[in-house]
Amino acid sequence: MKQRHLGRSGLVVSRLALGTMTWGRDTDEDDAAAQLIAFREAGGTLVDTADVYADGESERVVGRLLSDVVPRDEVVLATKANGVTGPGPMGRGTSRGHLLSALDASLERLGTDHVDLWQLHDWDPVTPWEETMAALDTAVSSGRVRYAGVSNFCGWQLAATASWQSALRRAPLLSNQVEYSLLQRGIEREVVPAAMELGVGLLPWSPLGRGVLTGKYRNGAPADSRGATEHFKGFVAPYLDERASHVVDAVLTAADGLGVSPVAVALAWVRDRPGVVAPVVGARTSAQLQASLAAEQVELPPEIRSALDDVSAPQLGYPERMPRWSSEDLED
Repeated sequence: MKQRHLGRSGLVVSRLALGTMTWGRDTDEDDAAAQLIAFREAGGTLVDTADVYADGESERVVGRLLSDVVPRDEVVLATKANGVTGPGPMGRGTSRGHLLSALDASLERLGTDHVDLWQLHDWDPVTPWEETMAALDTAVSSGRVRYAGVSNFCGWQLAATASWQSALRRAPLLSNQVEYSLLQRGIEREVVPAAMELGVGLLPWSPLGRGVLTGKYRNGAPADSRGATEHFKGFVAPYLDERASHVVDAVLTAADGLGVSPVAVALAWVRDRPGVVAPVVGARTSAQLQASLAAEQVELPPEIRSALDDVSAPQLGYPERMPRWSSEDLED
């Protein structure tokens, strides 16, 4: 698997990341072990989890597997600190107290003394972001965190925090983990330009459009799919509309023409978008992961990429796309 630098840094990661949101809940430990082994054998290095995945069980599973199955030093270990993870006055938000306590708890569950990438899971509108950034600096300077990033930050949030860190010569923000796929291209309006200007790498989550780009929802939700479960059907539903159907049809047409899977087409498209470092692929089963790993061998021809760009193009207007003023307009 090819490797890429994460943001403007010396940290090199695989251009596909292994997501572990289902580990410890929908994916048992044996299947998780098989996924991790297959990922490493394919040359993958970036493994992503979070303190809220399966109420912390995902981190525990990852920690055990990095002790017994794959050596800890063979992976770039990333986790995230969520704004709500526990009871009491210090159990929420991105205050200094909460974040540093959450980091200690993550390290204990992961069975390690440091993580390679620690990400803020979301924006906290209550805590001053300067305090939040200072907590990231403390985590890095203490050695418990090697590099820092964020997740689900919009354009102005990313610009404000990354610029602040750079101006004060503090721990730089290297990544923004955001939803990005052929069915969700909203980040192209503000986040992508900001990230590229600031040297922040993008780690797309749900690069398969919450599973819809696989084509499995064309005739309803399969019984064994996330869309058929009570806790995930609302997550999948927004991408089951007519517009999404046209995009899925285009993906299936491209896959048929190239002789590859729709998964490979969808992943290859987002993997090679400007600013993207590594799509984060979460698989419930080893078979699903193998389908994603196969995308490493796929390079989309320009004409297919152009067709997919057109059918999935987001609506852009002012101020992302400035109107072209003529001299007559200015004189008026």
